[in-house]
Amino acid sequence: MYITISKAAEHLGMPVEQVTQYVLEGRIRAVHDGEQFMINQDQFGLYFKQLEIAKKQMTEWLNEPLPPDRDIKDED
Repeated sequence: MYITISKAAEHLGMPVEQVTQYVLEGRIRAVHDGEQFMINQDQFGLYFKQLEIAKKQMTEWLNEPLPPDRDIKDED
């Protein structure tokens, strides 16, 4: 399904100006229909999958307990 730049910005949670810049740079593929750029929404599927994986990995890393420090000496 093709969407406009403003809808894509809303979908990605980015400013419209940034999405427009990405389209002009070729970082986001789009088709110009003579009046406006149209973006295929399906190209963001992999982006959201990778984002979810990164969030899960970060949560696991933050919840991992710290190992005991080997340099601590018990001096009683």
